[in-house]
Amino acid sequence: MALRLGRTIRASRTDLGFSQERLAELADLSKNYVGNLERGEYEVSVVTLNRVAGALRLRASELLRSAGY
Repeated sequence: MALRLGRTIRASRTDLGFSQERLAELADLSKNYVGNLERGEYEVSVVTLNRVAGALRLRASELLRSAGY
C-alpha cells in the first residue's frame, strides 16, 4: 500500500509543479519525510494523509482512490 500511495503522491505533486520542499512546507512536514512517503518507505497516518492531500488540493479519499484503494 505504501508504495502505490507514494507513487500517487509523487504524481500529484509533480502535476501541480511542486517540489518536495514545497509540498513539505504546505503540509507542515519535513522534506525528508515527504521523500520517504513518496518512495513508500513509510506507512502514512490518517492525519498526515489529510495534510498531504490538502496541500495537493485533494481529499484523502481521492488520493486513496487514485492509488487503487
